[in-house]
Amino acid sequence: MTRGRWPSHEEFVRERLDLDPGLRRLREAAPVSRITLADGEEAWLVTGWEEARRVLSEPVFSRAAAVGAAEGNAPTFLIDMDPPDHTRVRRHVVRAFTHRRVQAMRPRVEGVAGRLLDGVEARGRPVDLVEEFALPLPVTVICELLGVPMGDRRRFQRWSDAFLSVSAYSDDEVRDAQRSLDAFLAELVERRREEPEDDLLSALVHLRDEDGGLDERELVHLGVGLLIAGYETTATQISNFAYVLLTRPEQWERLRRDPGLLPGALEELLRFVPLGSETGLPRVATRDVRLGGVLVRAGDTVMAARTAASRDEKVFGDGERLDLGREENPHLAFGYGLHHCVGAHLARLELQVAFSALLRRFPGLRLAVPEPEVRWKDGLVVRGPAALPVTW
Repeated sequence: MTRGRWPSHEEFVRERLDLDPGLRRLREAAPVSRITLADGEEAWLVTGWEEARRVLSEPVFSRAAAVGAAEGNAPTFLIDMDPPDHTRVRRHVVRAFTHRRVQAMRPRVEGVAGRLLDGVEARGRPVDLVEEFALPLPVTVICELLGVPMGDRRRFQRWSDAFLSVSAYSDDEVRDAQRSLDAFLAELVERRREEPEDDLLSALVHLRDEDGGLDERELVHLGVGLLIAGYETTATQISNFAYVLLTRPEQWERLRRDPGLLPGALEELLRFVPLGSETGLPRVATRDVRLGGVLVRAGDTVMAARTAASRDEKVFGDGERLDLGREENPHLAFGYGLHHCVGAHLARLELQVAFSALLRRFPGLRLAVPEPEVRWKDGLVVRGPAALPVTW
């Protein structure tokens, strides 16, 4: 069994998008390792692919217990629920957020991307790819999908940043942002109830009112979760993937010469590039269970390091290397099992549209500043460039 102190989130962020090499050493020594966190608490860190899939999918590893449901504080966010509540709430999203609905959006997403790049080209060089493209593309898409007025974009972006804060905002600011987001979505829900439109939120309101499977707070928090996850993660990954490709110009050139590689290349970037915390969300074992050759006791905290697990050499040949031509790629970027991301198909669509448009419009895209001068987000759960100046 391996034991060691694990760094804080802030120590990880300074490494930009490099995965901490300690994760590889832990995985090679033991896929399930006992660690001491920066706050002094102990936990099991899971870095093996097979073991991480078990943690993500087996009900014995409880998210609800980790957020305090055992003390009577029932979670209302989908990501924090266990079955049967998770099953009950998730089925509403699955019924409303269909593959057909997402695929029907492709022409619209392509149109948004094209107009944004028209603006980039008209503005002249250099431009900030985050502000002018990576951020407004998913924001526009999720606003349209949920029926959020675009005039409210700036407000909910600010609230979302606070919601995802580790140290960038004070505790009072985080609480204020959470209350503001709740009130914003509650008002929007009521508006859609009175005047339904052809959007996802209207569909969710209709399903909730039709069969009573959600209470009002769950519906509001479902909207909050979709709103935040629907733009923040995708916007960050567009920026991250662009950074990775532009700091490896031979990879950008490979995609430029062979655009047919793009879908598989994006899967490889999803596998390779860390998005948020390297340790993953904590879960609590609800009974004794054997995992990766060790005994995890009831009440122990367990964390699945998904990006580290997605580099497991037992599953991914030369897993520490970015290989845009990789064929077999069962990565864990969108989770696995019951908590597999409900918006994965939308994220894939947006990433495909974004990079197809960038490669076609700006084949000579490159960083406009030396790599060390790229500014990074600080104090947030997600990791990515705060700005990405580019030219062509």
